[in-house]
Amino acid sequence: MSESNKKLTEEQLQEVKRQLTIYSQGVQEIIPTEELEAKIAKSVYENRPLKIKLGLDPSAPDVHLGHTVVLNKMRQFQENGHVIQLIIGDFTGKIGDPTGKSVARKQLTDEEVKHNAKTYFEQFAKVIDMDKVELRYNSKWLSQLNFEDVIQLAGKITVARLLERDDFEERIAFNKPISLHEFFYPLMQGYDSVMVECDIELGGTDQHFNILMGRHFQEKYGKEKQVALLMPLLEGLDGVEKMSKSKKNYIGIDESPQEMYGKAMSIPDELMSKYFELVTDFTPDKVKTIKEDLKSDILHPRDAKMLLAKTIVRMYHGKAEAEKAEEHFVTVFQKGTMPDEIPVVTWKGQDELSILDLVVKLELLSSKSEVRRMINNNGIKLNGEKVEDPQLEVLITDGLVVQVGKRKFIKIKK
Repeated sequence: MSESNKKLTEEQLQEVKRQLTIYSQGVQEIIPTEELEAKIAKSVYENRPLKIKLGLDPSAPDVHLGHTVVLNKMRQFQENGHVIQLIIGDFTGKIGDPTGKSVARKQLTDEEVKHNAKTYFEQFAKVIDMDKVELRYNSKWLSQLNFEDVIQLAGKITVARLLERDDFEERIAFNKPISLHEFFYPLMQGYDSVMVECDIELGGTDQHFNILMGRHFQEKYGKEKQVALLMPLLEGLDGVEKMSKSKKNYIGIDESPQEMYGKAMSIPDELMSKYFELVTDFTPDKVKTIKEDLKSDILHPRDAKMLLAKTIVRMYHGKAEAEKAEEHFVTVFQKGTMPDEIPVVTWKGQDELSILDLVVKLELLSSKSEVRRMINNNGIKLNGEKVEDPQLEVLITDGLVVQVGKRKFIKIKK
């Protein structure tokens, strides 16, 4: 038991336990747990908020549910009165994090960093209260370092330690080059923690090495060491790969309610519990109940998935839109009827053309080969009737409804 714990009242001890339970939910690894408990206890005893750090190199500004795993954890800290420190890597972003890269990452320009950061803030505001965030740009201190300072910083870490990184080891094994500047990225991220004197740093498990650099350098500079909270990486809708826009297995937090709900209904059953835990705002007790009810067949997987989909839409679009999205899904996909509101496109092309050309011209699919595959999978309908012949010639009439898959509809106006 820490010194702070010994001084706490019974009510304060319960508060420490409550917060520790919340912050531990869904976490892959806490380094170390006893220090996290001690920091919470000290915070409660001194009535002083903890400083929670998240470092961002704004390289890909489209936020999806995979990114919100860490953001939701930040929200939990924020709701308990702690201070969120967003460290924008306007300096480190121009170097590029080598994490998970088989080659050196493209370096960003000042303009790209500023544009991407602004986009991040707009999307982050859907999860955390940006008005209460402590926003810091690491160029403020990193750009002030002279060459002697950099040499001293580099002298506090060994090359052997840096080479422990999996991505560096792999590149050496396959004779792929490592530029010297890439070694400095984890040094700079660790130095960020020294400068902002954070108590806890959050990140995905792929940031394990970089976040531990913060502990290392804080100790070297005589500071209290931060605790590392490492969140698991969220698998995408394919159930295999990490959620990624490039993999097309993502749910974007800026997507429409109907698109978001429909995508959520395609989450693999075996991942539902993980999604409830990592991307919803449910309490640990509620998540535990859902898991138990699913395991004991009290809760049907379909009903659980509808609850998950509705919750995700509600978090980013509000309760009313979540209700509408659910009604739309039930009407269109469970009852098999067309939605009330269908996007209308004014047709200015020829009166008759092939189904392949029609679907591509309407931009419902990007290529004729995709259209053929969709027809073979019974995924294209005209006015509710399945298209079975890829050679079909379509007569364009006013009010013709073209459907691709379960969620794409277009009504043609002549």
